[in-house]
Amino acid sequence: MNIIAAMTKDRVIGKDNKLIWNIPVDLKNFRNITSGNTVIMGRKTFESIGNPLPNRHNIVVSSSMQHVDGIDVCKDIKEALAKAKEYGKEIFIIGGSSIYRQTVPFADKMYISWVKKYYHGDAYFPDFDIVEWEVIEEKNFPEFDFVVYKRRK
Repeated sequence: MNIIAAMTKDRVIGKDNKLIWNIPVDLKNFRNITSGNTVIMGRKTFESIGNPLPNRHNIVVSSSMQHVDGIDVCKDIKEALAKAKEYGKEIFIIGGSSIYRQTVPFADKMYISWVKKYYHGDAYFPDFDIVEWEVIEEKNFPEFDFVVYKRRK
């Protein structure tokens, strides 16, 4: 299972249930990586996006959300991961904070866009021990550094 996130150096991922920045290259990168695969997100993340992401199996973790066309709604992360495995595609956790917190301890890879500019936010990516991860890919862009981490065995 993979995590994909964009965050500042102090782990800000959003404010008022939205991304604070607009970095088209990062959004294109996200689309290229997740297309054709399965994405798992929390209800608030889904509501901020507003509709299912095209060309992906969309799974939303929510205890209160009703059925939405093009979305599998699961009551918890365990059910969501089991459902995602049925599709036989790569699984990407796309947010938000609570879903990241529940899945970082079990992720195999993390695709992180480290946004260079400082932003004040109210949603954070959970702390993680960098010693447990090795960098397997790194690309530098003017507005962010894209790093792929693989969990050390």
